[in-house]
Amino acid sequence: MKRDILKIDEELCNGCGLCVPNCHEGALQVINGKVRLVSELMCDGLGACIGHCPEGAITIETREAEPYSETRVMEQAHNHSHNHGHEGGGCPGSRAMVIEKPGKTNDNASSADQPSELRQWPMQMHLVNPNAPYFRGSDLLLAADCVAFSMGGFHSNHLKGKSLAIACPKLDQGTDSYVEKLTTMIDISKVNIITVMMMEVPCCGGLLQMVRAALANASRKVPVKKMIVGINGEVLQEDWV
Repeated sequence: MKRDILKIDEELCNGCGLCVPNCHEGALQVINGKVRLVSELMCDGLGACIGHCPEGAITIETREAEPYSETRVMEQAHNHSHNHGHEGGGCPGSRAMVIEKPGKTNDNASSADQPSELRQWPMQMHLVNPNAPYFRGSDLLLAADCVAFSMGGFHSNHLKGKSLAIACPKLDQGTDSYVEKLTTMIDISKVNIITVMMMEVPCCGGLLQMVRAALANASRKVPVKKMIVGINGEVLQEDWV
């Protein structure tokens, strides 16, 4: 397919490597004194690294190239974390972190003082690493982006004690990678239960379709609960599928 992808002028490149840590996908390496694009699959073609090249050796061109693979990027990030003893690397916004919480919460606190029940970062499906420690053996809550904004008690009533992934099946691009990530969560991270929380609008149904596709691909089977949330924030439907 034709798409935008990095082009490196080897005559201009001095091998300083300043661009390498600024390629959040890990597609660049210094080899034999020159920066090389080590995998077309891992280059998203957005050019975040260009401004970090002091020699102007990096540009964007449109040519035949393998399609960008977010799954390959996440595999590379997982391998890096395994080899270096920590999760993450690349963009701080996608670095996996467990958020420590105090042992006890104040159940009598006012709604304004209610603590967050989020125990991880990141949570957006494009950014999460399906092999991250917070998914292993967890109860997974897969929620549409709008759910938490619609429900006043989302954290205390639905998120508490669960790992979280959020997505918008209507607006997000490349949702095929979501199915691959969910399959990994089921087979490798071995999530226990998947709760799918969707808004009542029809486009949200794509979230449940992703889970069903992942289950069809996975070797394990896990129970799935479907919850439909009304625009006014009430749970309209809750059942096992």
